Parts: sequence; C-alpha cells; structure tokens
Amino acid sequence: MRSIPQIRRSPDHSTRRSRRAAQAAAAAVVAGALTLTACGGGGDDDKGGNGGKATQSSGAGSVTLPKLDGASLEVAAVWTGAEQANFKKVLAEFEKRTGAKVTFVPAQDPIINFLGSKIAGGAPPDVALLPQVGAVKQAVDKGWAKPVGPDAQAQLTKNYAQGWQDLGKVDGKQYAVYYKAANKSLVWYNTKVFENAGAKEPKTWKEFLATANTVYDSGVTPVSVGGADGWTLTDWFENVYLSQAGPEKYDQLAQHKIKWTDPSVKDALTTLAQLWGDKNLIAGGPDGALQTEFPASVTQTFTGGDQPKAGMVFEGDFVGVNIAETKAKIGTDAKVFPFPAVGDKAPVVSGGDAAVVLKDSKAAQALLTFLASPDAATIQAKLGGYLSPNKNVPGSAYPNAVQQAIAKALIAAGDDFRFDMSDQAPQAFGGTPGKGEWKDLQDFLKNPKDVAATQAKLESDAAAAYKG
Repeated sequence: MRSIPQIRRSPDHSTRRSRRAAQAAAAAVVAGALTLTACGGGGDDDKGGNGGKATQSSGAGSVTLPKLDGASLEVAAVWTGAEQANFKKVLAEFEKRTGAKVTFVPAQDPIINFLGSKIAGGAPPDVALLPQVGAVKQAVDKGWAKPVGPDAQAQLTKNYAQGWQDLGKVDGKQYAVYYKAANKSLVWYNTKVFENAGAKEPKTWKEFLATANTVYDSGVTPVSVGGADGWTLTDWFENVYLSQAGPEKYDQLAQHKIKWTDPSVKDALTTLAQLWGDKNLIAGGPDGALQTEFPASVTQTFTGGDQPKAGMVFEGDFVGVNIAETKAKIGTDAKVFPFPAVGDKAPVVSGGDAAVVLKDSKAAQALLTFLASPDAATIQAKLGGYLSPNKNVPGSAYPNAVQQAIAKALIAAGDDFRFDMSDQAPQAFGGTPGKGEWKDLQDFLKNPKDVAATQAKLESDAAAAYKG
C-alpha cells in the first residue's frame, strides 16, 4: 500500500504459499525499537568505474554493471511526488555507472491497464514496477513479462530471503525483483498531541480505542483515514483480520478458499465498525475521510501546531515520505507503534513493488541486476520513506533509528510474513479504484452499520473477479 479485463491470477499459485504466523521475533523488534529517536546513517559516495564496467565500493556489497553507452530505457511506475523523485536518483546512479539513458514514465492505476494500452500501441516501457503479486502473474500470463536474467538472479540469490524470491516467480520461473517493500502494520502519531492528552502507545485494539478517546477528550480528533484511496481501507481490514482470524484463515480468504460471507469476515468488519462508526474518532467523520487522499491523511496529522486535524494515522513505513513534506521530524515529532493486537498477536502485513522486464535487452536486464543489488536500495534508503527486502542493505543506510528498526523487523521476519491480501487478489477485485474491495470498503466506511450487506457485496465482487 494499484488490467486488462478478464485477466486473473491463479489463487493457488506457489508464490502465495502458506506463511507462518507473524513471527514473534519481528514483533519484538518492532515493539521494542520503534520508539527509538536517535538518528543514524551517513552520506553516500558512489563512484562509477571505467573500462566498460562500473562498481560500488561503499555499502554492504558491490555489483558490476556493463557499459551501455547509447542504450536507452523507459521505466514505468505509479509513484508520484517524493517517492518518484527519490527513485529517479537511483536511476540517475544507474545512468552514471553504465552510460545508459533512463526515462521515468509516470503510470496510472491500475498499472496493468496502463501497460496494456502501451503494449497495444506498440510502445511498452522496457521495465515496469508492479505493485501487486497479482499484477506480476497477469503480466506473465499475457506474455508481457520476460524472465529474470542470470546476473539479476545471482543478486536475488545472494541478497533476498527465499520468500521474497518466490513472490516474483510464476510456475517456478523468476520474473520479478521485489525492489521496494512495505511494513503495513504501523500507526504513526503526533507526539505533541499524545503528550498534551496524556496518551500512551496502545498494544491491543481495546487500548487503541481507549487511546483514541483520550485524544478526543483533549480536543483533537484522534484518527486520520485516507478513505479517498480505497487501498488504505483494505490495509485496515487486513491487519484486523490477520490478528483476529489468524494466518491460516488469512491465507484461505486471500485465495478465496473461504467466502467473504464467512463469520471471520463479519468479526473483522464488526471490529472496524467500532472505529469507523464513531464520527468523533475519525477526522472529518466518514464523509470527510472519504474525501481525504492518503498523502493528506498523513500531512494533516503532522501540521497545525497544537491543533492538527488528527493525532494518529495508520499506514506503512512509506508514511515517512509524507511526513518529510512537513516540518515534523521522525523520532521526535512523529513516532510510531505496531498495529494493535486484535487477537492473540499483533499483525505483520507486508507489501511491495516488483520490477519486471517487458522489453528484453542487455540494458533492461542490467537495470534489474542493479535493482536487485544492495547498491540501488542503499541509495533510496538514505533518502527516507523507503524499505527494502534486500537483506544486505546496511541498517545504517536508513536515515533515523525509527526507520532502521522497521527495516530490521522486516529482515528479521525472513520468510515468515503475510503479503498484502488485496495485492494477491485479481486486480479487478483487489486493485482497481472505484471497484471491488476498494469500493466496497469505502461504502462500508460511509455506513458501517450493515455488516451483512457489505459481506454479500464483497463476496459477489470477489466471486466474479476470481472467475475472471
């Protein structure tokens, strides 16, 4: 935390193999370290090589790239704002080391539709960053995606846990490199608001609601929700559901092996309604939340002095990019705690963006090799608001101790994580604005009283999408 119609990914594909429960090691790292406030990390001093090769001597490793003078590449992604600007700095380093010319192509959601139109017009980008496991499968099924070359595969084998490698495979063959990850089980809060209210970081859902009411009593609306972007609402649901229903049910619902009319879904929606149904707890009430886009949901939490529009905002580590657009400093003005446990354990939900080659060439494969190396990820890590699944990116590359702790938790999880459920679904259900789960949960935010009707609509939309 984005299709040609009638394309679907198989819900039983091996990349969606069953994960173990959100493991205690990762949860302990998050719970124990996210409140750290010290800053760390230093500058990057990458140097290009000569003689047709380029290497990096700093960081956790190095990668050798070919000389590509005269080559040109187009790279498409849905990233905007600071996220796009930071990625362009990574592409600029690739240009510096290889001599290739790289152009960033802004894509629209859903990216599979965008790519379909480009391919139909005979002008696909060379490489695309896909924000969903399902989108990778769709690109392979259509014959768009090309297999990962041996150099990129070598970087994957050296730098990635098997689970992250498997997410980029289709029918056992590697097609994608997960360049960007997300820890989507975090709640960020305005420390001044918490201090003024006498509020403490909650560990359970019951404590979370109590904290929200404490903040409300202090004169600040407690929770900011970016409901204009339906994907944020799927993340709310997934965290509640994983913690409350457990990992096995999560896997079953992700694969549509159980229906959305299952009692476990009723329980999760009923839990969410405890928050979404209380207009005093949501900035702007449900109607206001549905008009608030994700970036604004963050910035309104960390602007306004003693009277921000909200005291807390839920979303992943990438919130750091939006906080950086305010005067708030992560670790002092902005802190974070793990999503509260609804059941026995706090959830650990992950997401990610995968690079795939659409026009096979020496230059395109070299870019995938670079993106699979610690070198590329280290550059973007230092810029903040970014998390890499690459285990050889040094922790010191992240700009503050909060982000260092989040990265450590992700790597500590190894293969034991649950990938974003909506990103595993067919894009028509889990990844299209104004349709499917995104729209159904927006409707539920507006009127969270009729849980059964919401379940019925979710099941109807899911059944249609999985049938293709």
